[in-house]
Formats: sequence, C-alpha cells, structure tokens
Amino acid sequence: MRIRISWKSGEVYGTLIDTPTSRAIYNASPFTSVAHTWGEEVYFSVPVEVSLESNAKQVVEPGTICFWVQGSSLALPFGPTPVSEGKECRLVTAVNVLGKLEGDPRVLASIQEEDRICVETVDD
Repeated sequence: MRIRISWKSGEVYGTLIDTPTSRAIYNASPFTSVAHTWGEEVYFSVPVEVSLESNAKQVVEPGTICFWVQGSSLALPFGPTPVSEGKECRLVTAVNVLGKLEGDPRVLASIQEEDRICVETVDD
C-alpha cells in the first residue's frame, strides 16, 4: 500500500505495512488536513480512530509513518522533538507504526504550521 502526502511546497511518498491502522488510513483516503509541527515532526489529524497496536513504539527512525492514537493524527518525525534524548525521533507517546517514507524525510522540513496537507492512495 502506497500513499502520497503533498503540501504547497512539496510531496513525499510512503509505503505502508499491513496493519489494521494502515488499512484504515488507506481506506479513508483521499483526505485533507492542516499541518502542525513539533520540533522536527509534522502531524495532522485524519478521519480515523483506532486503538494502540501491539507493535506501538515511542522512539522511531526518521521517516517512519506513525499514527498518534490520542490525537487521531498521522505523525511524521524527521528529527528530534522537544522530548527527544539527543538526535532520536521520540514522539510524545507510543504510536502505531504504519510504514516508512520513501527518500529523504527531511523534505518535511518545508511544511509550515497550518499548511494544507493532502493524503491520497497511489496505484502501483
């Protein structure tokens, strides 16, 4: 399952692993949202509500596609956040791990607070 995440100054593609949350996100798209930033993380609400999965993590690699259950949001870390120790990507709570962005996740740095974000599925 592939998705495209786009905003006014860029886009990135991601590959989702097969999890209940990934399927819910994939099936809910296309949708739009409003971006928020928190350190080197972009997050935005999505029209999906799910529970925390057994593979949930708080520290992930840059470019991991995450779902923040408490905020019903996709979270896309590309570097340290205010709660990180050193250079790690630490999210505010444990998140469902959905997949990985393709290419350099630092392209997310061009997203500004309140940018419009579009998420859509991509046919392979």
